[in-house]
Amino acid sequence: MLKVETIITGPLQVCTYILYDEATKEAIIIDPGDADPEILKIVQDGDLKVKFIFGTHGHPDHLLGVDYLRQALKAPFILHKADDLFFKDPHNFSVFKNWGFPENPRADAIYEEGFVITLGDEDLVVIHTPGHSPGSSCLYAKNTKAVFTGDTLFVQGVGRADLPGGNYLQMLHSIRDKLFALPDDTIVYPGHDYGPKPTSTIGEEKKFNPFVQELDL
Repeated sequence: MLKVETIITGPLQVCTYILYDEATKEAIIIDPGDADPEILKIVQDGDLKVKFIFGTHGHPDHLLGVDYLRQALKAPFILHKADDLFFKDPHNFSVFKNWGFPENPRADAIYEEGFVITLGDEDLVVIHTPGHSPGSSCLYAKNTKAVFTGDTLFVQGVGRADLPGGNYLQMLHSIRDKLFALPDDTIVYPGHDYGPKPTSTIGEEKKFNPFVQELDL
């Protein structure tokens, strides 16, 4: 099973996750929301070998620490193909620029649905869950019984869909058709700690998430 370290980073309080295999020390960093030295300290203290910096989507609050970590760790930054393309367009990024965010870091490589990252004995599989953004994606670790949902699914909440490229109904379909198809005991690690507790399970979200319960798709 994987070990999970959580740090809250950046101006919008992103949940940054450091996942690693204890035996091999192979690791990834999910959504570095700031150039936070605590991330680097965890990596260095644990002698971790970071294979990827993984962006769940292309909103800049989740990517502010990418260049800092990429330079320090020489690890590639990867993003879904759809968001890499969409947010290269200045028009699509303009709202974030107006809010004072710098231009997104360019991805070193892109991923799509089904892409697999192996850490020790665990395979992390990309589940493409568009709606919050065109390329919003989650990472599912079957053996660890965990899914890292970015801003698609929160604890008793869902991501916003009013930003460029967002589509509320598409996001709800992504949750119901893809995430709710996972086993009920799968732990949900969200992109922000907006709910009544930091994590949940798929089973709990099926029962208690009002945004998904109320709408008949």
